[in-house]
Amino acid sequence: MVGIASRDRRPGPMHLLFISSMLPEDEPRSGFDIATRAIAEEYRRQGVRLSFAGFRRPGSGTPRPGEVALGELAPENSGATRRQKAAWLLRALHLGLPVSAAKLALLGRDALEARLAEAGPVDAYVLNSIQMPAAYPFLAATKPSVFVAHNVEHRSAAENALHAGSRFTAALYRREAALLHAAEERACRDARIIHTLSAEDLPGLGLVGHPAAYTLPLTIGRPAIADDGVRRQDIGLIGTWSWAPNRIGLDWFLAEVVPLLPADIGIAVAGVFDGRPPKAPPNVRFLGRVPDAQRFVRASRVVALAAKGGTGVQLKTIEALEEGMPCVATRSALRGVESLPPNVAVADAAPDFARALLDMVAAARAGMAGRANGLAFALSQRHALSSAVERTIADLEAILPHPPRRGKPRPAAEAPADRLTMPPIAAGRS
Repeated sequence: MVGIASRDRRPGPMHLLFISSMLPEDEPRSGFDIATRAIAEEYRRQGVRLSFAGFRRPGSGTPRPGEVALGELAPENSGATRRQKAAWLLRALHLGLPVSAAKLALLGRDALEARLAEAGPVDAYVLNSIQMPAAYPFLAATKPSVFVAHNVEHRSAAENALHAGSRFTAALYRREAALLHAAEERACRDARIIHTLSAEDLPGLGLVGHPAAYTLPLTIGRPAIADDGVRRQDIGLIGTWSWAPNRIGLDWFLAEVVPLLPADIGIAVAGVFDGRPPKAPPNVRFLGRVPDAQRFVRASRVVALAAKGGTGVQLKTIEALEEGMPCVATRSALRGVESLPPNVAVADAAPDFARALLDMVAAARAGMAGRANGLAFALSQRHALSSAVERTIADLEAILPHPPRRGKPRPAAEAPADRLTMPPIAAGRS
């Protein structure tokens, strides 16, 4: 019996096809990209062979070995014209899809399956976020699949409806919420394993008590850079502000917290907007997309984590805690974080948030407070992520008809923490 079983095993390491809206890039553009990179690198570190499928941005060059390009697409609202946004909306209404999925629904089933087949024989799919399974509902049922829910998208859309500036926009967000809810229910039902990035998201997806649903704690794992001690702003905020849940928190900070701060408190906001940045007093600078997010964070005396809603994990929170930065955070910004360093203050009301910022900035200016050692937090996150991915691989081996041979894991210390080296991939996100 042992001999027969061994002959039935597929030669080589487990081969997974990582299906995302966009192919990964060397330089992540958003928290979603960073999370994808972290998740993908941990799979590879544990001996799994990964191929990638997704759209590529115009001008990004030809796909690399191990990548399957589904076409060219620039999906961000921040870089789209009004005409492009209107076209996306009309397409979504015509197809009965969420707008984020309609952008991707450019291929028929036969065409998509033919493109995915270019990756060669694969053991399972990793469906990275809801956009692709919403655009192509058959994906999760085509092969054994792992669904990675970066957020509870229908809840985020419902929150956006509550904060919409017009009845028309609110109605569009309510439509998105209903369609995304149905897509998430289907993806969770069809997938063999489901991941969330925060335990708080399990109830929102109806996964409490689900035997194959668990969280993937994330780590940024960037290499240490020398701290030159130069602080260019008292308070720093960074994020992708074109994403509505992030923008809600920033608007709250500018409208309710900043007026409570003295005019000599320097505030810098890094990240892209959908259109022009909002109006703000002279002590607030908008920097746009900065070339080095890590250096921007370190150039701040205090980091403000001002999320007001949303789901998933705030990657800027993880990065700030791994950097050991003094932070003032709302409870919403701390989703998925169980152990807080002593230099993090928690405040949800604007007066408390402003008071905590003032206290921290004053202490930092006086040299009485500064960065802590974030290594313990980073190592804890890495260990938890490693354990979750190891469990996923074992679960996949248990359900595959001919379990592949697991590749040899690399020690965590050998895994490149600063950069995900993309395919070609032998063995062993974001």
